[in-house]
Amino acid sequence: MEDRRKKIVFLTSYPPRECGIATFSFDLISALKRQFGETFKIEVCALENGKAERVYAEDVSYQLDVTDPEDVEKVLHEINDDGEVVGVCLQHEFGLFVGMYGKSLLDLIGQLDKPLFTTFHTVLPKPDIELKGVVEQITSKSHKVIVMTKNAMNLLVRSYRVSKKRIVFIPHGTHLVNWKKPEFLKKKYGLEGHLVLSTFGLLGPNKSIETTLKALPEIITSHPSVKFLILGKTHPELVKQEGEKYRSMLKRYVKRLDIENNVLFINKYLSLDELLEYLQLTDVYLFTSKDPNQAVSGTFAYALSCACPIVSTPIPHAIEMLDENVGKIVAFEDHTNLALETRKLLSSHNKRAEMSLNAFHKTRMTIWENVAIQYAQRFQQCLPKGDTLKYSLPPISLRHLKRMTTDEGMLQFSSLGIPSQASGFTLDDNARAMIAMITYYAQSGRLEDLRLIERYFTFIKYCQKPNGRFNNYVDIKGEFHKQNAYTNLEDSNGRAIWALGYLVSNASYFPDDLVTKAIIAISQSADWMMKLKSPRSIAFVIKGLYYHNQYLKNQTLVDIVEKLSDRLVQHYVSESHDEWDWFESYLTYANGVMPEALLLAYDLTGYDSYQEIAIKTFDFLISKIFKDGKIKVISNRGWLNKGDKNAHFGEQPIDVAYTILALDNFYRITGNEKYKSCLETAFEWFLGNNHLNQIIHNPISGGCYDGLEENHPNLNEGAESTVCYLMARLIMEKYFNTSVSEPSKLPAIGKIKRNRDKVSV
Repeated sequence: MEDRRKKIVFLTSYPPRECGIATFSFDLISALKRQFGETFKIEVCALENGKAERVYAEDVSYQLDVTDPEDVEKVLHEINDDGEVVGVCLQHEFGLFVGMYGKSLLDLIGQLDKPLFTTFHTVLPKPDIELKGVVEQITSKSHKVIVMTKNAMNLLVRSYRVSKKRIVFIPHGTHLVNWKKPEFLKKKYGLEGHLVLSTFGLLGPNKSIETTLKALPEIITSHPSVKFLILGKTHPELVKQEGEKYRSMLKRYVKRLDIENNVLFINKYLSLDELLEYLQLTDVYLFTSKDPNQAVSGTFAYALSCACPIVSTPIPHAIEMLDENVGKIVAFEDHTNLALETRKLLSSHNKRAEMSLNAFHKTRMTIWENVAIQYAQRFQQCLPKGDTLKYSLPPISLRHLKRMTTDEGMLQFSSLGIPSQASGFTLDDNARAMIAMITYYAQSGRLEDLRLIERYFTFIKYCQKPNGRFNNYVDIKGEFHKQNAYTNLEDSNGRAIWALGYLVSNASYFPDDLVTKAIIAISQSADWMMKLKSPRSIAFVIKGLYYHNQYLKNQTLVDIVEKLSDRLVQHYVSESHDEWDWFESYLTYANGVMPEALLLAYDLTGYDSYQEIAIKTFDFLISKIFKDGKIKVISNRGWLNKGDKNAHFGEQPIDVAYTILALDNFYRITGNEKYKSCLETAFEWFLGNNHLNQIIHNPISGGCYDGLEENHPNLNEGAESTVCYLMARLIMEKYFNTSVSEPSKLPAIGKIKRNRDKVSV
């Protein structure tokens, strides 16, 4: 198949070259490929300062020796002549080029005919005439100028006369890590029982590691168990010039100060996983750069994203990111105050825990997935008219779902990514989990997945009372919570029927006794079904009976579907008017299930009136929640009443997921392409197509954040959001040509090919 993706070429240093820019570019490009690999083909033009014999990966299409004018002309000619290249992204650092202030770059970009996006990693204050001239020429040639601190933006505007409209602030990226308790990691690395200080990066004099070594004796007086980890190799360019002179000097300091038992040099290349774990076990991270012109630091950013409390010198990046609730600032080379602030933090476990949590929250917006979205949105400006960003489908992970599942069932809540035992269980969550895992198991066929389904089913049956109704709340001891006595449980009961019916509809995958138990559980519920009043509860039951009937024809159940559907129609007739095509006088949560249920009733009975109202109400809902190429579901800050405007923010994954489930069935039954288009837009909400331009799912664990607020996601990963994301993700499987043998080895939760009359959710 012809590759029609447009190309973005990165002009940058690149691994295996060892420097901060190379690492930054590799991480950014990796994120862009993961998330927008169907939109852009990323190629790298690796910058070299002289002829180098490096072995590059296949994504390096060009190597450019910046010291050779002929090589520059040759490579730029190739890039200009490639009609598929729509933009060039320059990762700028003065030292990557030759001449005063890297002036040779001006000739390079002067030959470039493609739109240029320049990321400045350093913006120097108080420029002289020559520096100002170099920067002004770079910025005037650039379509957009990207900076990583607000200070850099202000410097460009004030000192270099760059128009603010041309500048874009995109923070330095960080790696997504799951919240972990450090005790386990300390044991893993032989640091159990120690308070750990650390610093990392390619060693060199500007790191000023000796400042920490001078502070250590004072720190040790009150905390003798402290270990200071110096992570990383010496900078390779420094090694070329002077060997290990700087590291040897540090070791002499250690010996002279008699702190050999408290300092550990880890002089090796660390894998990313090792590095992140060392940072996560760190009690206080020490950043002691003595370069006041260092605008931004990747090592600082990574430490903060790993939830490290930080004591730092006042580089612009630290000044912007740290406050009293996240870290401490000390003057350059001030070992006295460094010791003082570090001792204070080591003496207060509560303060460190508070700072750690604040740092974790503060850096979620800076993870590479979110940074890649912002870069892709700028590159989108270079695409042909009408082309839009295509978000790639992330692999599915059940890691968090399994972590949330005990021997009894799925727990209700999670604090960040840590399951809350105290929250107990609900019928709601276990019913949804069973639905999702049935779809997963239909393709995986793995025994461990069947065991999860059986566990969720056992919980559902445990909640069913002799009269056929269900309890919803169960505490961690397995006892029914008193909340069941005073809470309206109609919606929970309806979800149980939906889950049981879906299991029956996929009977060919399961042992006969399991299917029989599900059929019996539904039949025991027939009496109370007819007493339901809530239109949402009615809709859940209709869905369950619809699926049941796809496998086992039962006229009694069809009659119940008709009576319940007529009740939905009555709700619609009672509440709708010219500008309000809905079943209630307000829109709340999980709205899509009601028109979806009427459409399924039409598919079961053939009654056109059900289809007509289903389409009217669903199109009305779509008109309220799809705007400007995004979905914005009804806010939980305030339901949408007749005549009101939708409240802002407070968007929940359950509402997006249920809309996707409904869109899938509307597209399947009506064939109308607008529903497919809306479905894809809705799923992109999880991937970053929302008002914050941030991902709402956790690509490491497969979990999902609990909501999208005004300025941040709610980072808790509870059962409801996690399972709803999984259900939505399963739907998307059939809209992408992914192989079930790959990481996303899963079916669609929509229509499964009929086998014994099985259908979709």
